[in-house]
Amino acid sequence: MNRDELGLDFSTVIASTVHDMKNSLSALIQAHDQWLARLPEALHGGSEQGVMEHEFRHLNGMLVQLLGLYKLGINQLPICPDYHELDDFIEAQLAAQQEVLRHRDILATWRIDTDNPLGFFDRELVASVVANVLTNAIRHAGHALLIGIEEQGEQLVISVNDDGPGYPERMLERQQDYLQGIDSRTGSTGLGLYFAARIAALHERNGVRGRIEIANGGALGGGLFRLYLP
Repeated sequence: MNRDELGLDFSTVIASTVHDMKNSLSALIQAHDQWLARLPEALHGGSEQGVMEHEFRHLNGMLVQLLGLYKLGINQLPICPDYHELDDFIEAQLAAQQEVLRHRDILATWRIDTDNPLGFFDRELVASVVANVLTNAIRHAGHALLIGIEEQGEQLVISVNDDGPGYPERMLERQQDYLQGIDSRTGSTGLGLYFAARIAALHERNGVRGRIEIANGGALGGGLFRLYLP
């Protein structure tokens, strides 16, 4: 039996299903926001609300990653780099997480250590990476997050640092092997890092490709994610 007789390729079926799931999740988030707006103010701000807000973003981020990886696999994920104002980019990423940060009682700050106010990258793709990293950082942070932008040589570096326990030693030792299998303690698969690395590598200039790096420490002492863009 050949492939045509088997019908649709399974990866295409999965991608179509993920797309439908993402649409359903978007409708659910919209309905939740409308319902929340009708609630009395006294009922806002509970811990359950924080959990829902965080998990909505976590689910949406995973679905975006799966669709992105599918498009990468069939060479249909276009990259459209352009110049973007760095402070506007950071503020937009934090604004999208504002409700989750408030419910989790996390103070998020940012700083730009470069004289160049513009960065050259695909805004949508890089934003999807930063959104996923922020979601994970919020999950593990104590009470603080720091987003930083700086230049190292000819590369723009976007970092996310938290005050949590940091990355497990196993992840640091095998950080070039981003698909590391499911960690039974944390449920982590490394898929987010793999997605981030693939998006980073799409950015190339003068033979230099973007990359990612994880470590522990930084200004807040916890997990430290760095995205290098040439």
